[in-house]
Parts: sequence; C-alpha cells; structure tokens
Amino acid sequence: MKRIGVISDTHGLLRTEAVAALRGADLIIHAGDIGKEEILEELRQIAPVIAVRGNCDRGYWAKAYADTADVRIEAIPIFILHDLKQLDMKPEERGYKIVVSGHSHKPKEEKKDGVLYLNPGSAGPRRFNLPISVALLELYEETIKVEFLEII
Repeated sequence: MKRIGVISDTHGLLRTEAVAALRGADLIIHAGDIGKEEILEELRQIAPVIAVRGNCDRGYWAKAYADTADVRIEAIPIFILHDLKQLDMKPEERGYKIVVSGHSHKPKEEKKDGVLYLNPGSAGPRRFNLPISVALLELYEETIKVEFLEII
C-alpha cells in the first residue's frame, strides 16, 4: 500500500498544519500554484514530490516544472495538471484511473467514466469561505481510498 499526500494552491504559504497532515506519506503530489521553490524543498523533507506548474507560478524557478505530469503508483496510472479546464484528452481512453488537479480551491472527489477526479482544495491563503485542506490517497493494487483533511 502507498500513501500519497495531495496538496495544491499553496501560493507561497506552507502551513505547519499541512506539513503535519502530509507526514507519513510515501509521495507528495503538488497540483500547482506553488508560489515559490521553498515550498517544494520543505515538502521534499517529508517525501519525494511530483509537482506541476500552476497559472500563478512564474519566474525562473517555475520553468523547471511542466504543466502536466503522469505517474504510475501501485499499478494505478495518475495524470496531474493544475486546472481541470485545461484537460485536453479523455483520461479513460488513455488508461488513467486518477486525475489530480487544483486551481478551484475547492476540495472535490468525483468518479466519471471509471476515472477518479481529485482536487485536494487549497492549502495556502484562505479564499472566500472555502476550507483549507489537503487530501490523502491510499493506493493498494487497484483499490483507491481518498480522505480529505481540513487543516485549519
């Protein structure tokens, strides 16, 4: 079993509560709007990190990150991007089982056409009355379990 921490929209703020929630993860996915490289450096102290660039990630450091990424964990293919509206393919046709995104700041889990769409919400500065949250994915063979953690 693999435990994956999923975080997004930190916008330069990595809360101690988010760090605590992600401890014990085997891998961390950051779905963009990181804000600054130091966020990823701190997350790498917990576990390896896969990150994509968000629409607010600019500057020299951000050029090191692609707009999308894919990874296979426990035989489960995962596609990662920041803004789900930018998805330009049908994940189910390419064999993906999970699509991770951010951007909306709204935590959401939705299954469509055999694909789990996961947005962990925002872990950075509060926006409107939306929760501050991260998500945890537990993957074992083809079993997928999602847990949202409201951190503040």
